[in-house]
Amino acid sequence: MKRRQLLLGAASIMASAALITGCGSTPAATPTPAEDPSGTITFWSPMAGMDKVAAAFNASQGKIKVNFETVPNGASGGYAKLSTAITAGNGPDVATIEYPQLPQFVSNGQLQPLDGLINKAETVDKLTDGTKALVQFGEETYALPYDAAPMIMWYRKDMLDKAGVGVPKTWDEFEEAGRKLKAVAPEAHLASFNPNEAALTAALSWQAGAKWFGTEGDSWKVGVNDEPTQKVAAFWQKLIDQKIVKVQQSFSDEWSADLASGAVVGVLGANWSATGIQKRTEASGQKGQWIAAEVPNWGTPADAFYGGSSFNITKSSKNPAAAAKFIEFLATNPDAIKARGNTGSAFLAFPGLTPVAQQAFDASYFGNDIYEVFDNAYSTITPGWQWGPNWDVTNTALKDAYGKLTTGGKVADAVDTAQTATVAGLKQNGLSVKE
Repeated sequence: MKRRQLLLGAASIMASAALITGCGSTPAATPTPAEDPSGTITFWSPMAGMDKVAAAFNASQGKIKVNFETVPNGASGGYAKLSTAITAGNGPDVATIEYPQLPQFVSNGQLQPLDGLINKAETVDKLTDGTKALVQFGEETYALPYDAAPMIMWYRKDMLDKAGVGVPKTWDEFEEAGRKLKAVAPEAHLASFNPNEAALTAALSWQAGAKWFGTEGDSWKVGVNDEPTQKVAAFWQKLIDQKIVKVQQSFSDEWSADLASGAVVGVLGANWSATGIQKRTEASGQKGQWIAAEVPNWGTPADAFYGGSSFNITKSSKNPAAAAKFIEFLATNPDAIKARGNTGSAFLAFPGLTPVAQQAFDASYFGNDIYEVFDNAYSTITPGWQWGPNWDVTNTALKDAYGKLTTGGKVADAVDTAQTATVAGLKQNGLSVKE
């Protein structure tokens, strides 16, 4: 066990840092980039269309060649593969890591700081403070963000009309809409509660004002079951008990069938949900019936990020200067967005790129201007959230506990279990923790 500093990012880059003791090797010192880097680098990503982006970069210049490899997503073992490869010294030069997992890779010393490698004035400095907080830890930047994914509620507008309700603005209105829907369509559910999506619980709690992770002095402060989260847990338990929402795995065959049949007429997701909804419902003649809406709130407009990915230079990279040039292209260049094409309804972190993505995406399936909704939702992101250094522990504990929801388990018990597991995991790694 070696001592190192982990500078912890908070809601803005002006947040205070804390000295944390943990296991792992000291991150590599930031190298001095070449003025005009060249050579071959490798890029791993599970994201659709990134092979086309790498090809576009290769075609745009002749000094750096990117070899692309598709890897499984995190839930399918992609992060385990990445971590093992970096530790063995044969990881990629550039990797794709989602925001919840990023602090874990940073605290394990598996990523290189980008400071001194990237042009900060033309990249990081143009981001919003909330987006910077996802990739900066203290005064160091460990990633360039790709998307900034606001949580979005998707509805079958025709079923809301059938129930005689408008688009719910608050969670109380959401519950009332669910009851009225059951009155006219007893077998229908307004949405699902997805036990395999712990990150969605985090987003709902974030929206409500929760702060699962923070720092106090030289210690982590953990509140996975804090008061706002308990409020969220109690509310969703009530929806489950009333059968307003259905407990089911997202992206499962059951979930897909229920969306197609109308057994579930809403999706609590994000901007990126559009493609999946269309894929699962268009054969049932639902074009024009689905709309995007801002997530109901607790009385004041508020939202949170749900999902989103970043690009990073791994510790095992032998050519970080060339890698830095490539991730600047990935995260900030309109040509990268154009090259990826119509792969999804992306909402991007770097200013000016979302209109490019919007132009590439065919949103005609939906019954309203979904990008206008994304813009409005993004403008209400609740500040002050940060992810902790062991999201895998929190994530696993929540999902395991949620597995009991259909046999008498409670949402509140699950967040209590996750709190206990998260604290224990941090302490096991030698970190100081306060609850």
